[in-house]
Amino acid sequence: MSKVFASIGLSLDGYMAPEGMTMVNPQYKNWGAKWGALMAWLINQQYFRENLKFGPGGETGPVNDLVRSTAERIGANIMGKRMFDQGEASWPEEAPFHTPVYVLTNEKREPWVRPGGTTFYFINDGPERALELARESAGSRDVRIAGGADVLQQYLNLGVVDELDIALAPVLFGSGRRLFENLREPGPQFRIDRVLDGPAATHLRYVRQ
Repeated sequence: MSKVFASIGLSLDGYMAPEGMTMVNPQYKNWGAKWGALMAWLINQQYFRENLKFGPGGETGPVNDLVRSTAERIGANIMGKRMFDQGEASWPEEAPFHTPVYVLTNEKREPWVRPGGTTFYFINDGPERALELARESAGSRDVRIAGGADVLQQYLNLGVVDELDIALAPVLFGSGRRLFENLREPGPQFRIDRVLDGPAATHLRYVRQ
């Protein structure tokens, strides 16, 4: 069976996103600069630049290899409506997923097909149903919980997350959307599987025990 994993950036004080991160208010508490600092390690990687058609160049090496292998293992993505709304306003026409994407939402909407192999499906029946559909789509590849924090917390509480890949960046947000909130007791148990040091983030992989 395919694995369920998350691959995310995280601030040193435990936030996945800075406070007020919405496209409708781009100046709020300078969230764009904070987000840029959090994800600087990714934006400079050659594979990421190729995938988003940013042009040639970019860093190669172990971190770039990690970005590539992570992308290649994904057969389907799951995300929340808030993440989708921001992405709909900012992603290029060829969205950067190239897989089916299942959006948890109360909104009823027909599938949205984008160039490059991305189709967004809007799921009104909860996280379990979204995961069932994502597994069917992924086949032998893995299912990524793309975000945001609330959606990842739902899947952690369901006990279905097999791996957490966290890029821990040396930035402090002070406020925002925390990753590890609203978790039920007893929480899921993980062990350290890999640590990769990079110049802009430490890459940690935790595997469920």
